[in-house]
Amino acid sequence: MSIAESFLWEFDNEMNITRSVLERVPEKDAAWQPHPKSSTLGFLAAHIANLPRWASGTVEHDQVDVSLPSSEGFRQPPFDSTSALLERFDRNVEAARKAVSGADDAHLAGPWTLRVGDKILFSMPRSSVLRSFVVSHIVHHRGQLSVYLRLRDVPLPRIYGPSADTP
Repeated sequence: MSIAESFLWEFDNEMNITRSVLERVPEKDAAWQPHPKSSTLGFLAAHIANLPRWASGTVEHDQVDVSLPSSEGFRQPPFDSTSALLERFDRNVEAARKAVSGADDAHLAGPWTLRVGDKILFSMPRSSVLRSFVVSHIVHHRGQLSVYLRLRDVPLPRIYGPSADTP
């Protein structure tokens, strides 16, 4: 099994779960935040919807310098509506899936670097970036979002098993 095939099984599973959580984002609560130091619900949801974009960028480029205008596609658009959020998420997932499925093992084992100007934040194999900086990053924020939703009394979907709302 190739690196792409192995990754895509995990990616598809996590994106399906993530979409089921994003579907429940209440537009009326987009500005709500559980604490002054926390992100708003809308910002957090928009961040999650944008993160799959990093997968295609990781495959298509050797590095990203987030200080350059060319990194605009990696920046997060604002929360507009739940339907727009889901459309963006779906487009990003589709683009990510297409990019990864077209990459061979040698390319996915090659290095990828995230930088801010001359400062290198990290450099690691693309396959590691896909698993940690993309999928694990999404799962982390999805967990935060599920807590936000619970605090807003939004019924939660199944994630890795039944929830109190979805047996």
